[in-house]
Amino acid sequence: MRKALIVGIDYYDQIGSLNGAVNDAHAVKAVLQRHADGTLNFQQPRLMTSTGPGATVTRTQLREAVEELFRDDAEISLFYFSGHGYIDGAGGYLCASDCANGHDGLSLFDVMTFANSSPAKNKVIILDSCHSGIAGGNPVAAQVAEIKEGVTILTASTAEQYAMETGGSGVFTSLLVDALSGAAANLVGDVTPGSVYAHIDQSLGNWAQRPVFKTNVKKFVSLRETKAPIELVQLQKLTVLFDEPTTQLQLDPSYEPERGYDDGSLPPPDPAKNADFAVLQALVKVNLVRPVDAPHMWHAAMESKACELTVLGQHYWKLVKQDLI
Repeated sequence: MRKALIVGIDYYDQIGSLNGAVNDAHAVKAVLQRHADGTLNFQQPRLMTSTGPGATVTRTQLREAVEELFRDDAEISLFYFSGHGYIDGAGGYLCASDCANGHDGLSLFDVMTFANSSPAKNKVIILDSCHSGIAGGNPVAAQVAEIKEGVTILTASTAEQYAMETGGSGVFTSLLVDALSGAAANLVGDVTPGSVYAHIDQSLGNWAQRPVFKTNVKKFVSLRETKAPIELVQLQKLTVLFDEPTTQLQLDPSYEPERGYDDGSLPPPDPAKNADFAVLQALVKVNLVRPVDAPHMWHAAMESKACELTVLGQHYWKLVKQDLI
């Protein structure tokens, strides 16, 4: 069972309203609900949005929903919040629609208490709000994170920073949705919290808001499955084509079915080698294989040179060899 609580609050009774939080919540719900192939991922994510005086999310409603999310023994319980955040000397807060001054919002200490005590195997907290980087921190010792095993926190900004909006969406959430849509997928199509953070971190300049990532897990859970850039059967051929990760595979013209020239001295194309060469070219496209002393694989074959695994290719060779993929 995969549970998700997705909250977007644009309307506030007494503090300034926002424009993109509800849009962000709908975008996150849409991308999380199903994998890229259309199969269910997070079944029926709970969506709470505040769009106006007649559609609000109160602090009590927000607190009860978060408590309920983390109550079950789910495979993963994911909490996403987009809205105002607040910080003072006692810690951080998520502002609900009925907040008047910020510190009357939902305390991040309460959120972390629910997550840390949850029986869910994986607890993921994603916050697109100002000052959200304080989540999981100790208000007395700011450099100390207090998160139990199985908890991951990803926030739009540090404790000192504001979270920016542009074009009717949060900068952070736009990158989050891109990452979940496949920009942060590995070669088997999995998107993990770590790869999401890496994508967002790389996409924001050093002078922009800085995302914060805190985790205490033994292994990352996949948040969503996307279309893999290479077929699994081709990936698994790494250990068939290369005896060891440092092996160089000797090529010759019989590997290449397309001849730019043939003066009669070239060996004819070999169908078995042609099939292997097609796999090698697919592996080149995802930076797992490269030709040795040749600009392209065609030249390596026609000039009887070799190809070898890249550093990334050696990594995936070991994963295949150990039956990890």
